[in-house]
Amino acid sequence: MLNPVARLIEALLRLAWPASRRHRQHAGAPPNPAPAAHTPPRRPSPHTAPLRGEDSRLVRPYLLAHEQREQAKRQRARRRTLWLAVHGVDIGPRRIHGVEVVA
Repeated sequence: MLNPVARLIEALLRLAWPASRRHRQHAGAPPNPAPAAHTPPRRPSPHTAPLRGEDSRLVRPYLLAHEQREQAKRQRARRRTLWLAVHGVDIGPRRIHGVEVVA
């Protein structure tokens, strides 16, 4: 029983999958068409500008993560400066929230 099942599955797989290019051509089949003339590769048009990364909505996640870490680091520094200023330690910038801070 195993041999007929294997033959049936093999026949179905031959119908489903394309033949590999190793097989010889059948006697009744038409000959292969002549190969097309070789055309040189096309050069890009000088009128089309290359895409810029800023124009695309697709951004690498590690770039976004880096920017978010830098932004969080700046925010922590501002908050630390304000907290220290409340406690009498002057280490921060001379301008906080647009107001000139004098010592």
